[in-house]
Formats: sequence, structure tokens, C-alpha cells
Amino acid sequence: MASTDMEQKGQGSPKGVLEKVTSSHEGNAKWLHAHYDPYSTLYTFSSCIALADLHGDGDNKLIIANLGTGKYDMKLKVYKGTTLMTENTIIDLPTAVCTFFMDTHDPRTPAVAVASGPYIYVYKNLRPYFKFTLPPLDVNPVEQDLWNQAKEDKIDVQVLKEMLESLRADGSEGTLTVRSLRFLMLDPEDMPTFANLHKHSPLKRQTVITCMTTLKKSHSEEDAISCLVIGTESKDIYILDPEAFTVLTKMVLPSVPVFLDVTGLFDVEFRIVVSCRNGNIYSLKKGSKAPKYSIELSSQPVGLQRMGKNVVVGCMDQTLQCYTTKGKRLWVLTLPANVMTMEMMDYKSRGFKAIMVALDNCEVHVYNEKYLVNTIKTEDIVTGMKFGRFGREDGALVMTTKGGGLIVKILKRNSVFEEKDSRPGPPASQNQKLNIPKKTKLYVDQTMRERENAVTMHRMFQRDLYRLRLDAARSYVKALETSMTPMSADPLEPLKLSATVNGIGPSFKLTVNLQNTSSATPSINLLITFQYDEKLYQLQRTSIKVPLLVPGLNYAFQTLVECISDKAIADTIKVFVLRKGKSMPIITGNINMPVSEAQVVV
Repeated sequence: MASTDMEQKGQGSPKGVLEKVTSSHEGNAKWLHAHYDPYSTLYTFSSCIALADLHGDGDNKLIIANLGTGKYDMKLKVYKGTTLMTENTIIDLPTAVCTFFMDTHDPRTPAVAVASGPYIYVYKNLRPYFKFTLPPLDVNPVEQDLWNQAKEDKIDVQVLKEMLESLRADGSEGTLTVRSLRFLMLDPEDMPTFANLHKHSPLKRQTVITCMTTLKKSHSEEDAISCLVIGTESKDIYILDPEAFTVLTKMVLPSVPVFLDVTGLFDVEFRIVVSCRNGNIYSLKKGSKAPKYSIELSSQPVGLQRMGKNVVVGCMDQTLQCYTTKGKRLWVLTLPANVMTMEMMDYKSRGFKAIMVALDNCEVHVYNEKYLVNTIKTEDIVTGMKFGRFGREDGALVMTTKGGGLIVKILKRNSVFEEKDSRPGPPASQNQKLNIPKKTKLYVDQTMRERENAVTMHRMFQRDLYRLRLDAARSYVKALETSMTPMSADPLEPLKLSATVNGIGPSFKLTVNLQNTSSATPSINLLITFQYDEKLYQLQRTSIKVPLLVPGLNYAFQTLVECISDKAIADTIKVFVLRKGKSMPIITGNINMPVSEAQVVV
């Protein structure tokens, strides 16, 4: 149990590097509980955690950009095992940490890039090496003119405040500089001091970095040179040269990017999948300045990972969704709790890939495609995690918790993840393909006949289809001309007819419902008559006089029908609505009478 290489280093926390390796929970049987320190005071997210061999000695270090309190105590910390090696102070809040190779010098040691505000701080051999600043943005000309007038004392502080507030109210808040935004946040008594202090300085508009990742430049090896891919608050994607730190490519997005996933090579072909703040996912390819495909999510994304050609997204509505890069949704899973963060589990020695999802119920779920293959219980809610090589262990999982703790777990070498769903549901055999029988000779002969006579068969089909359409059109016209429909086609006589039959026989009650469907014109001088077989039926009222029909109201007219035949047969009774003085009916209805029950004589 104590055979891990990190333990053999002999370095550790006051309690020992990996203290006592145990399986503390039944759900963690596949993992060794290597370390848990609830007092590490590490407040960070998955994007600010990295694992890399910084000295080329095969011993991977843990790199964490600590958020501190949010206003101070932001530091870049490097751990060897669970012992803090070095720490560097960061001026602003970090948003992402990446390790990348920027040259081909020996020994092959990666550089560490920390995104913070509008800057990228590059560390080589754990020492500050270079600081890259994002290109400045154009200043709003109206805002520039206002500060120039304030500089020349042409306007006072109150007018400056009112004009800047009107600019912000017009929807230009995203284009205002930091100076103007801070000025508007001040109390009125502090504004003159702030304006006098800063009005003589040149006005600059700077964006900030929201996300960052790496892209291999020309080779796919692990120690190949990589470019930095960054997303900014100004809705731009920049790809930076790793040696000169110049902008190689700039792409524009409809919204602010929050998660990035990159595949491919910059010099050959690459694809960038971006999750944005507007709840959509966009796909960018080499040579495109704007996204080609868009995926609209049901709620805001919390994490994004790419599995092969598919994109897996965790959303705020407690769902895990999978899409193709072209936007087709493959599956959706409902999770038992809210998603906190996501991480790719790439266990290369076993060739196993899965998605790790941390939930706010102190659990980490491992999904192989849409199947839950493992559940890890944790002591606190996980806010950041990274899976990879830590020390000399390939299957290490490093997690930071909401309370500032640090958890390290190691995947057992004999662990096997069954590719089936551990949740209750239909059996796995339901997903197996059916054993389809082989093609028979009759089937093959039929397909050959269809190939040889495809044109003739298509022409016959088209001819029959045209005949069917022609017969249907003729029947429809005939029905309109003879008023054989229950609704009037004449705009001057807008009537609607319906009828119901009640009873089991031999006596029936026939109810005719008539409605004027016009908006304001009443109907007058109407009659209802019936056509029937006098050998079968006898009607109490063969003609019904219709009173004035008010538009929109439904009028019911009733008559009794007596079946006078004892042959147990039924026929159709036709109902005609006529206008006095005209022989052509306005509308016609056919009533299919039910078979009458035999009359019982007692």
C-alpha cells in the first residue's frame, strides 16, 4: 500500500506526504486515499490547476494559482508531493494556468503561463521570464473628448459624471475604460480628487483574459512547442506565438468566452470549441474569423470537455449534455445535484477516457460516454480538480475543496471501469445490435430489378401520383359545386352544419346543429330538409323552418326518426340546408344511421 513513488520521496506535509493510504469509502474502492489537508487554504478552480514536470527529472509538480481572498494574497504555488516548494505573488486575480514548451532547448522543461487581468505572466524555471500584455482596444471617442475637456477645465466634475452615466445608459458600458467605470463608482465627494489625479494621464482601454489553453504548433508530441490560445472579455480569441509572443490569429465571437477546448495543430488544421457567456457553444476552425456552428444550451454552462468528436457540457440545470461539433444533441443526463466543475480523465496506460463531474453533494461522478462507471465520495464540495501524472504516479487525481482543502487520490493499478451503467434501468443487452439475417436471393433479385428499371418505375409512380391528385381535385370541385360539404364555401352564406344521433332503436333522436360563421351578417329564410329511404325510416318532421341565425351562436334542431324495418340494416340520411326559392342546397350533411335494435314485444 505504501509503494507509491511520492511516498518514497520522503517529503511531505507535517503529517507525511501521503499520510496513510486507505480506501475510506465503499464508493472509492478503485482509488487510494493519498492525502487530505482541510487547512491548505487553497481557493481555486480547475482552470487554475496544472500538473507538469518543471525540472525534467520525471517528477511532476502541482501548480496552483491561488485566488486568496479575492483582493489580496493571490499567489502562484508549486507543490512537490504535498510540500510547498515555491510561491510567487500575483498582482491581480488569476483566471487560468497553463504549462507549455516554448523552445527546443535541452533539458526539456516547460514554461508556466498565468493569465491575470490583461496580462500573461510567463515563468521559466519557476522564475519570472516574460509578461505579455493584450493589445489595447479603441477608446470611445465621446469618452475621450469628455476627459480632454475635463483636462482643460472646460467641464466640471458634475457634467463629466452626467455625460459618462448617459454613455453607460446607452449600452456603452462594455466600451468604457476602467478609469470611467471606477469614477462612476465613487462617492460624489471623492470624484473631484479622482478626476484631478487621473485626467492628465492618457486614456487607455484594456480588456481582460477570461480563459486560456494551449495548442500544439506543428508536432503532436507531448514536449512539442505549443501556442497559447486565450479568450478575452472583448469577445475575441487570440492565438499567440510561443517564442515572440505576437498575435498569430485573431477570431471574433458573438459573446464573451468562458471555456475553451482545442484540438489539432496550428500549422496543419485545428478546431476550437468555445462556450460563451450567452449560453451558446461555438466552433472555430483554422482560417475562419467567425464561428461556423452554434449550439444553444438549455441553461448556462458550468464546464466543457471534448470526448473524441463530441462535446460534453455540464449545465446549471443539473444536466450533462453531449453534442456533436455540428450541433446535434446525442444524449442528456439528469444529475442528482448541481455541477461544480468538470475534468477529463485520460488514463493513457489503460487507454481509458472518461468525464469527471464534481457535484455540490460532495461526490465526483465518472462517466464513460453516458454511463456512470464510478462515484467518488469526498469530504467537502470539490471546486477544482486535475487528473494526470503527479510525482511518478500516472493516475493521480488532485482536488481542491470549497473550504480551501487539498485532496489527492491515486487510481489503483488493478482498477477496471466496466463500460456499463451502474444506475438502475434497462439491461445493457438492450443497447446491443440485432442479429440481422443475411440477404436472400429474392431480395437481391428485387434490388437488381429496381436498379435496372429505376427510371421506368419512377415515371410510373409519378404518373399514378398525378392521377391521384387530379381525381382528388375533381372530387373536391364537384363537392363545392354541388354543396356536398358540411361547411359553406360561399362567402355570402357562411354556415356550418353538424349532426348527432341518439338512441339504440328503433326510435332515434336526430339533432341538427347549425351555426352562422360570419362576423356580423345574420342568416334568414332558411329551411332544413331530409332525404332518406322511406322503406327503412319514418321522420316526425321532414322539413324544419330555421329562424334568423345570429352570427356566432349554435342552433339545435331536433326530430324523431323511426326505423320501420326489421331486417337489421342501416342507411344514410342526407340533411340539406336550403334558402327559400332556391333548389340548390347551401350545405349538405350525410348522417350514417346506426343499426336499429330489434323491437321487443312484452
